[in-house]
Amino acid sequence: MALAIRPEQPSDRDDVRSVLETAFGQPGEARLVEILRDDPECVSLVACENGRVVGHVFFTPVRVEEFPATALGPMAVQPDRQRRGIGSRLVLAGLDACRDRDASAVFVLGHPQYYPRFGFVPASRFGIRCEFPVPDEVFLGLELRPGALRDVRGTVRYHAAFAELEESP
Repeated sequence: MALAIRPEQPSDRDDVRSVLETAFGQPGEARLVEILRDDPECVSLVACENGRVVGHVFFTPVRVEEFPATALGPMAVQPDRQRRGIGSRLVLAGLDACRDRDASAVFVLGHPQYYPRFGFVPASRFGIRCEFPVPDEVFLGLELRPGALRDVRGTVRYHAAFAELEESP
C-alpha cells in the first residue's frame, strides 16, 4: 500500500480523532488537537494509505522562558498499522516541516527508546526541564539548528490545554 504524508485537511478531522482515540485508548489527545489545530503556528500532518488516514503527528509552539520552540505531540498510528515505519515517517516529515518554518528546537514527552533515533536527547543536557513532573529520560529535546539551545536554560512552557490533558483521568 502506498503511504502519503500530507498536511491535515478539514475533511480529515473525524479520522484524526479516531486515530488518536484508538491509539491512546482515551479522548484526551484528540481534545487537545481539536483545541489547538487552528493555531497557525501548529503543524498537523496525516499519514494516508489508499486515501485512509492511518496516522497523525502534531507540533505546537512552546517557550523556554523567552525562547520560542516547538513541541512534538501527540503522534499516533492506527494500532493495526503500527510497527511499519509510519510513525517514523510522520516524525521525520514533521521535523522537516518545522525546519521549513524556521523552528530552531523541538521538545517531546515520549518514549526514550523511540525518539533518540531522530536525534532527540534528554532535554536536561541543554539545561532545560519540563513544566510537568516527568522523569528526565522521557523529556527530550532536539536542536533543528546546531547550537540553537547553547545559551537557553529554563523550563518549557506548553499551552494551557496540555495541563488539562495531564489532569484528566
